[in-house]
Amino acid sequence: MFAMNDDCLVCGLHFEREPGYWTGAMIASYSLGVPVLVALFVALWLLTRWDVAVALVIADLAFIAAAPFVWRYSRVIWLHLDWIVDPVRG
Repeated sequence: MFAMNDDCLVCGLHFEREPGYWTGAMIASYSLGVPVLVALFVALWLLTRWDVAVALVIADLAFIAAAPFVWRYSRVIWLHLDWIVDPVRG
């Protein structure tokens, strides 16, 4: 369901250049995930005024639902950054 294609359906680019290629995407995932979690927590806490611990647990559960999207977009960001630094020459 959330798996990515091995190759681009339009241009045929093979996404994974080498073993361990997606390790850099973990940094992008962290950079995207932390603001999303903080925004969920702050919005939930401001709207409900629940105890901070309760709001954090609920925000964490909501973030678990958002995690697959964060994961996918972190890979897209990593691909673009890598393409800028080291483009594939055809």
